[in-house]
Amino acid sequence: MLVIGVIPARYGSTRLEGKPLALIHGKPMIQHIYENARRAGTLASVFVATDDERVRKAVAAFGGEAVMTSPDHNCGTERIAEAVRGRDADIVVNIQGDEPLMGPEIIDECVRALRDNPDIGLSTVMKRIPETAFLDPSVVKVVCDARGRALYFSHSLIPYPRHRTARFAVFEHIGVYAYTRDTLVRLCSMKPSTLEAIEGLEQLRALENGISIQVVETSFEGELVSVDTAEDLERVRAILENGASA
Repeated sequence: MLVIGVIPARYGSTRLEGKPLALIHGKPMIQHIYENARRAGTLASVFVATDDERVRKAVAAFGGEAVMTSPDHNCGTERIAEAVRGRDADIVVNIQGDEPLMGPEIIDECVRALRDNPDIGLSTVMKRIPETAFLDPSVVKVVCDARGRALYFSHSLIPYPRHRTARFAVFEHIGVYAYTRDTLVRLCSMKPSTLEAIEGLEQLRALENGISIQVVETSFEGELVSVDTAEDLERVRAILENGASA
């Protein structure tokens, strides 16, 4: 199956304007993400989907490929759907444009989860988190059924530990998705859903419309930071300064 990776990179941000171009040790953040994605063994190709000429030029400057998309999309999934029109692909991987520390193994795990479950059209990844992160609303949590399929995603703590059994654990959702082409098209034909609007989580559109999501626990042991603020950006710089690779 032909698998391609797409990095949606919107220039505008209410909390950190122009964050795809924010420098991290001499490289724009989008370059760190692109180079990590290129190391994923399951991807035949990778490109950036953006709404801003400044991002396109920055990607071209480091030798990457970028395509221009509409500035009016509601979410990254819709931007990706526009970007892959006319391209051959059996599976499309949505690689978040604000995760500069994401290791390529996470992408490969996500793709394999979709390949290994042919009755599923969408997969994603989760990571166990420590108790210090349980109540952090910036950490999106996920709970799954016995087959590893998502039951719900939330900024709130789920499950609530009223009874801490031996199997109690809390998992953070890692924002990488693999879609079959048909599922991607289907999702983008749907209007934003009620829970999606309340939580601000686009993956809830799939669950509310009966699309199952296969979730796999990653083996990645490094620290992950989704860059939404200037403080997040400084945290990533510090992590890389201390020897992490991106």
